[in-house]
Amino acid sequence: MKTETGLRAGFIGLGAMGAPMAHNLYTAGLLAAVWNRSADRLQAFAARHQVTIADSPAALAGSAPVVITCVAADADLLAVIEQLLPGLGAGAVLVDCSTVGLDTARQAAARLAQVGAGFLDAPVSGGVEGARRGTLAMMVGGDAAHLARVRPLLARMARHIAHMGPVGNGQAAKAANQVMVAGINQAVTEALAFAEAHALPMDDLIEILAGGAAGNWFLEHRGKTMLKGHFAEGFKVVLHHKDLQICQRMAAGLGVALPLVEMTLIHYQRLIQAGYSEEDISALIREKRALFVRGGDELRARNEPKA
Repeated sequence: MKTETGLRAGFIGLGAMGAPMAHNLYTAGLLAAVWNRSADRLQAFAARHQVTIADSPAALAGSAPVVITCVAADADLLAVIEQLLPGLGAGAVLVDCSTVGLDTARQAAARLAQVGAGFLDAPVSGGVEGARRGTLAMMVGGDAAHLARVRPLLARMARHIAHMGPVGNGQAAKAANQVMVAGINQAVTEALAFAEAHALPMDDLIEILAGGAAGNWFLEHRGKTMLKGHFAEGFKVVLHHKDLQICQRMAAGLGVALPLVEMTLIHYQRLIQAGYSEEDISALIREKRALFVRGGDELRARNEPKA
């Protein structure tokens, strides 16, 4: 399918990820209109951009042949689609950048097909920084022709765009990504707490580790901030917890449990209960440091002289 000249998109979902993604479309002259459930985020975006604010999702759908969504949960996506349907024409394409369940993506595609509209599940990875810089990685499931049509739009938000196969495969790929992120988070936070317990020079340690076989993005971008107790930037604990629950359900559908996922869900639940749900996932180091406090207490208790 040939790329349409002047193709623009309407954007729904102006949260931490969605707002900078929509901004990148705006700066490229590719943003037709925006809509958001919460008025405060919508007004904040409009205050910085001369863009049409749609009265409703249906009105937004009538403003452009492509709609991009970036919402928080499965139910949010399905609700938005129902509101979009009256305004969607045959041949429209909805690109969903949310992280939702594989079955939800397929349900969304089936509902849109009833009005002749296409659907791509296109979850992203790269964090808020990647969204701001337009350097996200995007995993896309759906018709290859639909992807070819909208790729110029997606390229303004993502540096890497991979077609993973039919609808749902984008979400399956994102689930694999989230399992890996959990493992990296576990490894980095545990290693740094271990190193702290040995009174190593932490800044120097991070630099040398980043240059070796243990080097990774998370260590480089979150290592020093987590050691300083800064957890404002990045991927919220509550959102990764939600994503790992999706992974858990997908694994259960295959008759297995993933130990790494199960362990991380327990740790995140503790952080959420302690009031850290809105912090970056590097806040997991709180749990890892506690291990050494408890371990030290137990060691001292064993070594205390018996009365």
